[in-house]
Amino acid sequence: MTAAPVDADEVVALAQRLVRARGQNPPGEEAATVAVLAEECRRRGFEVTLDEVAPGRANLIARVGGGSGPGLLIVSHSDVVPPGDGWSGDPFSGDVRDGRLHGRGSADTKGGLAAAIVALSTVDNVDQASITLAVLVDEEELGLGIRHLVRDLSTNSHTACVVIEPTSLQPVIAARGDAYLEITLTGLAAHSGNPSDGRNAIHGMAHVVAEIERWHDELAASRHPLCGPAGWSVGTIEGGQATSTVAAHCRITADRRLLPGESAQDVRLEVERRLEALGLADRGLTLDVRMTMNMPGFETSGDDPIVDDVAAALTAAGAPSPTPTGWTAACDGGFVASAGIPVVVLGPGSVADQAHRPDESVEVADLVTAARVYADLLARHVREFPA
Repeated sequence: MTAAPVDADEVVALAQRLVRARGQNPPGEEAATVAVLAEECRRRGFEVTLDEVAPGRANLIARVGGGSGPGLLIVSHSDVVPPGDGWSGDPFSGDVRDGRLHGRGSADTKGGLAAAIVALSTVDNVDQASITLAVLVDEEELGLGIRHLVRDLSTNSHTACVVIEPTSLQPVIAARGDAYLEITLTGLAAHSGNPSDGRNAIHGMAHVVAEIERWHDELAASRHPLCGPAGWSVGTIEGGQATSTVAAHCRITADRRLLPGESAQDVRLEVERRLEALGLADRGLTLDVRMTMNMPGFETSGDDPIVDDVAAALTAAGAPSPTPTGWTAACDGGFVASAGIPVVVLGPGSVADQAHRPDESVEVADLVTAARVYADLLARHVREFPA
C-alpha cells in the first residue's frame, strides 16, 4: 500500500497561518487561532461547531462523514505557551528556513494540527464512517477544554483516539499523568532578634522540600516499562515578609508526575500523611495541601486495533519507527482513555528538543510525513465501514 497523497505546500501554508495566529496561554488567547481553524475547516466542507468553554475560549469540533455510530476521534489543542525570552527572531514569524518551520507552536502542536486537517481533506467515501477533530483550549494550563469535552465521551461515541502531540512520529501508547500541588505552611511572625518568639514557616518548609526530594529518589526505583518512574519537582517557593521578621508563611508549588493508573487523589492523601509525619505541628506550624491541577496518565494495550492501524500507516508513509513506545510527558490523552477509549499519541516534532523552548521549530519534511500518516490512517478507518 502506498501512502495517501497530500499537498506538501498546503500543509506548510496552513501551519504558517496557525503559528502566526499566536494563541498564548496564559492568558488564554486562543480565539485568533480558533478563528483560522474554523475558516479552514468550513472551507474544506467539514461540519464545524464552536463549543464555548469559558468566555472567549471555544473548543472547535469539526466532523467529517455521515456515520451515526462510533467513529475515530482526533484531539489537538489551539493554545501555545508564551514565547518567553531567548529567541533569535520573531517568535510568531512562521518562517521556513533551512527546511524547518519556525515559531512558537510549530512543533507543539500547530504543525501536526495542520497536517491532520490536510489529511482530513483527502478522505472520501465517508457516508458510513465518522471522523471527529477536536481542537481544545487550555491544554497548556488547566485542561478546561478537555475536561469539557470528556463529559460526553464514551466507547459509544468513539472507537479510538489519536492525540496530536510532538512525539517525533513515534506512536506513544502509554504516558504519565501530572498533578500540581500547592503546599502552604503558616507560622507566627516575630522579631528576628528573638526568633524563638515566632514560628518560622520557611525553616519548616526546608524539611518539606527535603522530604519531597527523598520521595522523588524513592520513586525512581519503580519504573513503568514504557513511561519510566513517577517523580517530583518543586517549581516555586515564596514566603516571609522581611529579613528582620520571622517568616509567618511559606508556600511552594510542586509537580508530581503520575504513572498510568495512579490516582492523583491518593497522591494528595499521601502528601498529607508524609508531611504530617515531619512534626510540623510540633513546630507550631499549620499545613495546608491543595491540588490545583491533575491530569491522568494512560496505557493502551499493544494489541488494540488502533495500535496496529497506526503502525501500518507509519510504515506506508515511510516514517522512521512504527514500534509503540511510552512518553514521560502528560497530555489530554489520559482524559480520553479514562472514558474507555483507546488512545495513541502521534505527531511531528520533538517534545524534548523543541516544545516550550526558544527558537522552537519543526522539520517541514516531518510535517508532510505526518500528513501522509494521518491520511493513510483515516483511509483505513473509512474502509472499516463498507457502504
